[in-house]
Amino acid sequence: MTEPQTDPTTEPQLAPMPTDWQRALAVVAHPDDLEYGCSAAVAAWTDAGREVAYVLATRGEAGIDTMEPAKCGPLREQEQRASAAVVGVTSVEFLDHKDGVIEYGLRLRRDIAAAIRRHRPELVITLNHRDTWGGVAWNTPDHVAVGRATLDAASDAGNRWIFPELADEGLEPWNGVRWVAVAGSAQPTHAVDATPGLERSVRSLLEHRTYIEALTDEDPETYCRTFLFDNAEATGRRFGGRPAVAFEVFGR
Repeated sequence: MTEPQTDPTTEPQLAPMPTDWQRALAVVAHPDDLEYGCSAAVAAWTDAGREVAYVLATRGEAGIDTMEPAKCGPLREQEQRASAAVVGVTSVEFLDHKDGVIEYGLRLRRDIAAAIRRHRPELVITLNHRDTWGGVAWNTPDHVAVGRATLDAASDAGNRWIFPELADEGLEPWNGVRWVAVAGSAQPTHAVDATPGLERSVRSLLEHRTYIEALTDEDPETYCRTFLFDNAEATGRRFGGRPAVAFEVFGR
């Protein structure tokens, strides 16, 4: 994954993320999306006693070229659960959409709306839903589809006349989502101090060892530490000099 490249010296300072919430739900496409994007923030939130749950659209089964999907999917699911546990997340769900070919549409919106109704969060987190990472680095269709569907599903979840069958399944409407926060955005508005969770974010990303070893010849810990620390430092220049994780926050 390639993070957006900006010049922090020319950008306005980022506002602190809202803190008056108790439950968050993070919805992304693949194992490792949250670990590249915002696990240091998740660690800080769970330390503060907030509840964070993860929902992944796929099991990442198409993510390793040298491993067939039937073997890769269960392995990446295992790595994701271990990764989440490092930052205090115990609820990890998979929606079983097919990795690499997720389609934006009613099925995806319904599945995410159902997850929002199940978990009843005040804050929903997702990953960059735009075509690029802020320049010429092209985003993946899976990220775009899931990010966009999550923004839509935050509203769908509160409307009993959209996907009315969910109520028949015992999932009553939830109109309590107050914000959707997009990690990895090239247009961030807010940030979270990464200092308390930065070391754990490295260990959390490192749990995806099989994927990382297939991705790079660099020492896995060096790779994780360099990526996460460099991004936190760059964001921190827009957040009072503190290492930080950035989000683009949409209020509701």
